[in-house]
Amino acid sequence: MYQTCPLQYKLQYIDGLKPKDRWYFSFGSTIHLCAEYFFQVKVPPPPTLEELLQFYEQSWRPEGYESAEEETNYKAYGREILTSFHEIHSRDFHMPLAVEKLFYIDIGGIKLRGYIDRVDKLVSGGLAIVDYKTSKELFTADYLGKDLQLTLYQVAAEQLWLLPVERLTLYHMRSNTPVSCSGRGPAQLNDAKQLVLDVADRINRQIFPATENDRCPCDFPEYCPYYRHQYIAEAASTEATPAAITSAEIERYASLQAQIKPLQKELEELRRKIIEYCEAEGLNRIYGLENEITYQMVEMTGFNEDEVRALLTPEGLWERVIGLDQSKLKQLLDDESVAGDIRERIKSLRQAISFQQRLLVKKRQNDDKDT
Repeated sequence: MYQTCPLQYKLQYIDGLKPKDRWYFSFGSTIHLCAEYFFQVKVPPPPTLEELLQFYEQSWRPEGYESAEEETNYKAYGREILTSFHEIHSRDFHMPLAVEKLFYIDIGGIKLRGYIDRVDKLVSGGLAIVDYKTSKELFTADYLGKDLQLTLYQVAAEQLWLLPVERLTLYHMRSNTPVSCSGRGPAQLNDAKQLVLDVADRINRQIFPATENDRCPCDFPEYCPYYRHQYIAEAASTEATPAAITSAEIERYASLQAQIKPLQKELEELRRKIIEYCEAEGLNRIYGLENEITYQMVEMTGFNEDEVRALLTPEGLWERVIGLDQSKLKQLLDDESVAGDIRERIKSLRQAISFQQRLLVKKRQNDDKDT
């Protein structure tokens, strides 16, 4: 959730706001409980179909469904899923190594907690991790190969059992289809660990920007800067504050934008034509009857991140401009508590990073001279 929208993470997990009940969470939770019940036996055989369906009825979560009819339909659908699940897995039942395994692991001082749906011991001696999913679509190979949850489960399993994870599986419950791949390599595991550290660091530093994504709006739109204005407008009194913006002003701005667009297109075409002419003729200024236009190639300067990091890390200053934030770097250059030679060396790293073509327009001066 933090990767998708840090603000949503803060609102839900730090501020403690409760998200709305959703049927798909209730449905998925119920199906997960039933898969856990089926495999979590001390000795074979597994529960009978009748026992599994009875447990399903007892575990059913009704929250989030929009109507009694919708709930009834999904409840029947769940029975179909579990009937097929029982038929497939009771044929050649094998006891798993662990079911709904709670883990606490340490990643660079960060404690990570989670639950693994199922861990199997393979004939080879390695481990296989299975994660149940009730999503609608079947998983692609690309999704499976990048799934962060499975990667972190592998990190946890290998720390817990000191055995290699040889197979990772996303089990699509709706179609009772396992989609599997081999375990992650060292590079992908290290990237996942670094991601945990990076996210934990940003949380500790209270970095919680709102980030738009394809799931917007979430359950907390009244707290989001992208959606909050709707609620401000609805709650506003008839007496507007000096800073208030009216609906008419918003619509007027949109109307002017629509009128400007054709002019912008024409302006850009003329700009391109003027620049091409100046470059072809070697000119820096051209003249009309009333106006003159100066053509400039402006050098945009900046800093190479690798060079700045190499300079600042030994001095313990890199954290102050992490990610090469240009505004923070400027603050560092203005900070007199930083050694003068360090600031001068930073300035020496400034280099041209791009060039910008610019046209400056001004009124022509009267060329006539008094005699």
